[in-house]
Amino acid sequence: MSEWAPRRFWQDAQTVPAEGGHTVTLDDKPVRTPAKARLIVPTQPLAAAIAEEWMAQGERIDPGTMPFTRMANSAIDKVAPQRAEVADMLAAYGDSDLLCYRAEAPDALVARQQEQWDPMLDWAADTLGARLQPRAGVMHAPQPRPALDALAARVHALDAFTLAAFHDLVALSGSLVLGFAAIHRVRPVDELWTLSRLDESWQEEQWGADEEAEEVAGIKREAFLHAARFYRLATGFQPEGRD
Repeated sequence: MSEWAPRRFWQDAQTVPAEGGHTVTLDDKPVRTPAKARLIVPTQPLAAAIAEEWMAQGERIDPGTMPFTRMANSAIDKVAPQRAEVADMLAAYGDSDLLCYRAEAPDALVARQQEQWDPMLDWAADTLGARLQPRAGVMHAPQPRPALDALAARVHALDAFTLAAFHDLVALSGSLVLGFAAIHRVRPVDELWTLSRLDESWQEEQWGADEEAEEVAGIKREAFLHAARFYRLATGFQPEGRD
């Protein structure tokens, strides 16, 4: 038996200026979030991406094919009411950033982590004013408070929409530094995702790939790339193609 899904009830989806940004209408009826708030986003490019998702629906609505709509809903219904708490949660990643926890052996893995991760820590120090220190092993060691405070201030400066995207960039990669690198466009987003998978890639080289793990990683990679696209649209940047 197939799962029930609501039927398409509109012919056309349009973007419309609204107080505080832009909204999407379906045959002149405004789209609302699951919590019944009006779906108003900060930029026209983001509203256009959402409208395209609604126009692409078939006879029945498939939320799985509407990632821009889902993230906008999350920004309005979940992030906005508790923005400070979400920012605190993400800022805490700085004290246990993936890029700071290094292998003690073998030498080849140690060297690869230094070669690929140290430049990102140097960038964070130079650009974000936050020098995080690498540690050997997995035991937690606190990072310098000035560095954590500098990163936290930048996280708290994000609005609900950019914070929703930033949440996925950080949570999926395990790195606050890589999240900032993605929104600052330091390197192509897929390269930053590859950096977050350095340890897993090493293991695959030694023992071979696991099909199920590869499938899960592929899903996470697409979510990471999508979060970067959402961030850019939410800030008014109109990319010419996919990241």
